[in-house]
Amino acid sequence: MEKTFARQFEALLEKYSELLVGEASDETMEKVKMWALYTHIAKSMPALAKHWNELYPDAKEEMKQIINEIKVMNEQHRSSSQK
Repeated sequence: MEKTFARQFEALLEKYSELLVGEASDETMEKVKMWALYTHIAKSMPALAKHWNELYPDAKEEMKQIINEIKVMNEQHRSSSQK
């Protein structure tokens, strides 16, 4: 993959994180990336997501925590933006 494209895609992810949850730290961006990819997989290939959840129950719980954290951060960001 071309380095220029990788940097440009990283900028897209950074802006998406800022708009979604109000911040773009490396840790937050990684969580947003995992959340977005897992959500896409669960919608486009639910059997695969179910299989992974059954195969790795600890990872499933971690993913649930990440999903909840992103949801809470998004709600907080939206409520602070409306003030």
